[in-house]
Amino acid sequence: MGVFTHESEETSAIPPARLFKALVLDSDNLIQKVLPQAIKSTEIIEGNGGPGTIKKITFGEASKYKYAKHRIDAPDPENCTYSFSVIEGDALTDIASVSTEMKFVASPDGGSIMKSNTKYQTKGDFQLKEEQVQATIDKAAGHFKAVEAYLLAHPDPYN
Repeated sequence: MGVFTHESEETSAIPPARLFKALVLDSDNLIQKVLPQAIKSTEIIEGNGGPGTIKKITFGEASKYKYAKHRIDAPDPENCTYSFSVIEGDALTDIASVSTEMKFVASPDGGSIMKSNTKYQTKGDFQLKEEQVQATIDKAAGHFKAVEAYLLAHPDPYN
């Protein structure tokens, strides 16, 4: 089993607390509203939203995958940090799990920087290719920018 780690950053004009509320705390509702072609539904199948909660995400028509199950590992709204693991899904054929830690910090211009660290644990001798990871990062960045655009167009929610 191999481990591949990737770090990335996304910048936004939205302050960290507001972006965290939208992208993390209300993502189950907002992503479906902003990107209905990407996410069809999200349901909690175990837990209450805190650590250990398991969510099933059913992807929309724009995805080549059907579903993924996420486990919430460490939500911390006070410090705008969040970690979760993808523990099941049809995208994990050669990957045992994917764990992501996110931190939203203030940027000097009043916006925020979302820093993420993702660890992919592969099965057997499978070698994860950088272009596979980059495709996932590009898709996540697109979701991030769609939420940011929504928040810029709607200044009242999540304040």
